[in-house]
Amino acid sequence: MTVHNSTDALAAEMMSIGVAARDAARAMREASDETKTKALHVAAAAIRQRAAEILDANRGDIEAAKAANMPANMIDRLALNDARIEAMAQGIETVAALPDPVGREMARWSRPNGLDIARVATPIGVIGIIYESRPNVTADAGALALKSGNVAILRGGSDSIRSSRAIQKAMAEGLKAAGLPQTAIQVVASTDRAAVGMMLEGLNGAIDLIIPRGGKGLTGRVINEARVPVLAHLEWHLPCLYPRPGRTRQGAQHCLERQDAADIGLRRRRNPVGRSRGAAIAWREGAGRPGQGRLRDPRR
Repeated sequence: MTVHNSTDALAAEMMSIGVAARDAARAMREASDETKTKALHVAAAAIRQRAAEILDANRGDIEAAKAANMPANMIDRLALNDARIEAMAQGIETVAALPDPVGREMARWSRPNGLDIARVATPIGVIGIIYESRPNVTADAGALALKSGNVAILRGGSDSIRSSRAIQKAMAEGLKAAGLPQTAIQVVASTDRAAVGMMLEGLNGAIDLIIPRGGKGLTGRVINEARVPVLAHLEWHLPCLYPRPGRTRQGAQHCLERQDAADIGLRRRRNPVGRSRGAAIAWREGAGRPGQGRLRDPRR
């Protein structure tokens, strides 16, 4: 239950977002894969068509960041260009091509009394995603939520608010073209940090899950303050599966050498997990660049 005054303007705005998201979730969980795929393809096309608008919004973010004396590396993380916008559009198309996760049978078993039980994947509902100042996350997170039949309430960093809102318009265009509620992907317009606190409280039951995507400060706050389920990490590890038998260490090296999202100037360390004749290895975080950590056998 939220403790904020319901007459407060920000609280009213956030509650409205929550109500709209909950209404949209009813339609999203019934959406066919064909409908969701159409929405994603139209959204990707809209990202390309709206490139000038998105870049103009991004210039506003960059100017504000420079006026606030933001470090150069942070400004580079915030900046968009034609190549990065194209990468966003291609990322949405990649998500569109994925198999529909909804309705997938994950397990099946029978009880001694003959009862047949199946575990089937269904949408979670409304997911609140809190992230920092990389505007491309708006497209990535929105696309993944859409494909999985979920609704996204996105709260990006205040530094990228203009860019994020411009990207959300393109995503909404895809939803509209597919006959889905445009409120299935919403961006919190307020840059007030209190908006994050309201999301962590669940918006009066509207949010089913919170996912933070950022550094330790953000993730730690979410873990400590959230009153709804959280899917989070405190270290940046991404799974990298390499299932070919007998190739575990080669797979680990392959994962370590890959640089994800190189065109936004970001080096993301992969977490390789391989299986070879029952053995597994995992990457332990190193103090420096990829390749400086150690491989370990978790059985030891």
